[in-house]
Amino acid sequence: MNQPGNPLAPPPTSASMSTSSSGESAARRAVMDVRDEVGKVIVGQQGVLSGVITALLVNGHVLLEGVPGVAKTLLAKTLAAAFDMEFTRVQFTPDLMPSDVVGLSVLDQVPGQAPQFRFREGPVFTNLLLADEINRTPPKTQAALLEAMEERQVSIEGTTHPLPEPFLVIATQNPIEYEGTFPLPEAQLDRFLFKLVVGYPTEEQENDMLQRHHGGMNPHATSDLVQAVAGPADLAAARREIDRITVEPAILRYIVQLGRATRESPSLQLGVSPRGMTWLLHASKAWAWLSGRSFVTPDEVKAIAKPCLRHRVLVRPELELEGTAADSVLDGLLATVPTPR
Repeated sequence: MNQPGNPLAPPPTSASMSTSSSGESAARRAVMDVRDEVGKVIVGQQGVLSGVITALLVNGHVLLEGVPGVAKTLLAKTLAAAFDMEFTRVQFTPDLMPSDVVGLSVLDQVPGQAPQFRFREGPVFTNLLLADEINRTPPKTQAALLEAMEERQVSIEGTTHPLPEPFLVIATQNPIEYEGTFPLPEAQLDRFLFKLVVGYPTEEQENDMLQRHHGGMNPHATSDLVQAVAGPADLAAARREIDRITVEPAILRYIVQLGRATRESPSLQLGVSPRGMTWLLHASKAWAWLSGRSFVTPDEVKAIAKPCLRHRVLVRPELELEGTAADSVLDGLLATVPTPR
């Protein structure tokens, strides 16, 4: 059962997937070790953590929505440390310029040489970029991330600069405070694989958290708490295994039917794009791999359907005024679209 506020229940850890080589099973063990290592710092939020790992496995990006103080930044920082990735945090503000994110060309004047322009990389040139409170910056700066998120490159004055590999954007936004914010446009939202809701921990988890702090844990000393237990080679091996996950034609048709049902729903004025359906397929394969399976079942599709689709649909205004949310509409569609046997 999902925890309150969590969009996902963490996949089971029992390995039932048959592997053809020790390298395949080693890749999955490395990813599981990352999840366990982050768990040393993050109490609860296992579904959210598994969702972020899933996005990294399929080269997607994640939008985290939650009130302040629920460890969104800490989760991103510890995940980068456990995966041995470079981490950069950018605080998005109303006066942030596109060049503050992607970089700019500066005039380099060396004595005795002709002046020339040199590209100075922005914070986007990293492995894991935390775009904190992304909806507090104007659309012009938000759009600076579009090319980076979609094509893994930045174009400055006609020159293309490739981004490091791997590259993951984790953006955060506060669902309560809207004053002084700029809602993300649909084109920006569609670049995110998941929109994950980061809820409050349970009473038991909060008690555990306080016990750790009382014992002297410093959540800002990430290097003292988390070790790098996986790296780029493990991630590349995991991606190769996920590419080999079996998807039966009936599952492909099921994904298509779900996507088309969102476009035909009278409760929605905007349904899922073909890109969204493609992401649903890739995420289902990764979720099956994390669950220890070598094939995708309808359960994987249903498990990640809402976090993958909730930000890609628009509820009709009159229904939204009545309190109808995208999740409730998607729940109805998941209940009515026939499940393949």
